[in-house]
Amino acid sequence: MREELLSVGIDIGTSTTQLVFSKLYIENMASSYSVPRIVIVDKEIIYRSEINFTPLKSPTEIDGPRVRQIIEKEYERAGISKSAIDTGAVIITGETARKENAKEVLEFLSGFAGDFVVATAGPDLESIIAGKGAGAHAYSKEHNTTVVNIDIGGGTSNLALFLRGEIVDTGCLDIGGRLIKIDPSTHEITYLSKKVEKLIAKHNLNIRIGMVATKENLDPIVRLMIKGLKQSVGLAEIDDDYEIMITNKSIDPNQDIKNISFSGGVADYIYHDREGKDYFAYGDMGVLLGEAIRQSDLCTRLHLIQSVETIRATVVGAGTHTTEISGSTITYTSNPFPIKNLPILKMRKEEEESKETLQEALKKKLEWFKLEGNLQRVAIAIEGIKNPSFVQVSDYAKGLVMGIQELISRELPLIIIVEQDMAKALGQAMYHELNYQKDVICLDSIKLDNGDYIDIGKPVAEGTVLPVVVKTLVFNE
Repeated sequence: MREELLSVGIDIGTSTTQLVFSKLYIENMASSYSVPRIVIVDKEIIYRSEINFTPLKSPTEIDGPRVRQIIEKEYERAGISKSAIDTGAVIITGETARKENAKEVLEFLSGFAGDFVVATAGPDLESIIAGKGAGAHAYSKEHNTTVVNIDIGGGTSNLALFLRGEIVDTGCLDIGGRLIKIDPSTHEITYLSKKVEKLIAKHNLNIRIGMVATKENLDPIVRLMIKGLKQSVGLAEIDDDYEIMITNKSIDPNQDIKNISFSGGVADYIYHDREGKDYFAYGDMGVLLGEAIRQSDLCTRLHLIQSVETIRATVVGAGTHTTEISGSTITYTSNPFPIKNLPILKMRKEEEESKETLQEALKKKLEWFKLEGNLQRVAIAIEGIKNPSFVQVSDYAKGLVMGIQELISRELPLIIIVEQDMAKALGQAMYHELNYQKDVICLDSIKLDNGDYIDIGKPVAEGTVLPVVVKTLVFNE
């Protein structure tokens, strides 16, 4: 039977705050005698908000009350009440995620999105969300190819590389339209970011606060940013300038990248003409940067793909479904339930080929879930093996334990989700590898992906069932 859900996605970014309301249509695709398998069969966007500048009290603090006013105003314009929302997501991204009160603001706004995802996305997770929202991962899957999406906002450029629909690598650069702010009426430069100041000093450029900005005098810094973007995808050799621009890390420049797409506010001026508008009408250098990218090797040496979304690529809707898992396929060595809002780190099948590849991939991918160096709670999702041998289960356990040492050392919960039916044996093997000193939760028969979140409810029926809510971020594909 087909059901309808009303979803909202709220994104509080470096430069802008925006939201999207969507109708999600879901169906249970399983038979009457099987575990429910709820699938989102269609999505209809019914309201897109205005692009609002994110209000700040200071360079280190979000103006929470004003953000709330913006959201309330958009609800009124859409004619939708909070009580009508079935599901949704509130996500703080970009530089805004590093503000001192980001967590408080998220909690403050959580009531606008119902009981769903409330998250602060670091640069790697934001890269994945934006790449999916832009449609890059869908294109890579449909065309059996590689696509890198670069989401260029006000403060950063987030890179996500997809191969046949799966995320391979992420990166983030301090390249964005609002790293130089300009008075729209006088064209005077009012702000230079620290990274831009370093590049200006290194190259002795004549750019300073108080001077009148022109296309010509900003061209040198724009060309340095273009060079950095080219370096990030292997089109130019790495140099000292690139090291200045890296936010936390970049993608491997030796990847075989065939296609490129762009999202974020700057992307509008990569895909579309300026149409005579003042270069500095938005109070920044975003239009200049977008036009320069369009004329660069990025769009000629790589195949340029039209993004499904540009500035709204990280505004997400949400779908949920609940699955009851049989107790015979569960291991849990303590009762920390309920657990809510847990992001998923999904391994690729190629990364599960041996305990060594699993270990190394896990160490690398855990970096995706760090914010200011702090690792968030995360659940590990693997495909696993159908009818595995004892040796295979043991190898999985060893690879997982060695790969998540940082989770173990930080005393975060160890939660493993397996697509195949091997959770009970795997959980017990991991518990043994940990010398029975660390609690393990291991569930199976759930297929997950990066960008999913889960809630795990309290055990019922004397521990034989754990209710699990899988929260899937739904993008405009």
